[in-house]
Amino acid sequence: MQATTPSSNRPAQPPVSGNHTTAAAQAGSDGAPPLLAARFDPAYLQNPAPAYPKVSRRRGEEGKVMLRVRVLGDGRADTVEIAESSGHPRLDEAARETVRGWRFVPARTGDTSIDSWLRVPIVFRLEN
Repeated sequence: MQATTPSSNRPAQPPVSGNHTTAAAQAGSDGAPPLLAARFDPAYLQNPAPAYPKVSRRRGEEGKVMLRVRVLGDGRADTVEIAESSGHPRLDEAARETVRGWRFVPARTGDTSIDSWLRVPIVFRLEN
């Protein structure tokens, strides 16, 4: 009984790769520095998995919550919104509250950290 990322059965810790929003790391036609999207996957961030709500576990509730997170230039989550509900308010809130405390690698324009938005998937799946 755990919360996981869509691509693994491990607890919902930052995935190693492939589960974060990326922006093309290319300079614009105007010569602007490349834009690199915020990330939540580096293992050194050690973000905790959301706790599976006890009532949800007893009721057999499972689902995927897609969160929309505004990441500040210092890597903190400023705003955490539910972009797509799991269909179970307890699971949605557990994911939102946990990710609110996560640390992120902020988006960058060249060498400057900037505020940006990021989508974070959290999957709650009961295991047998």
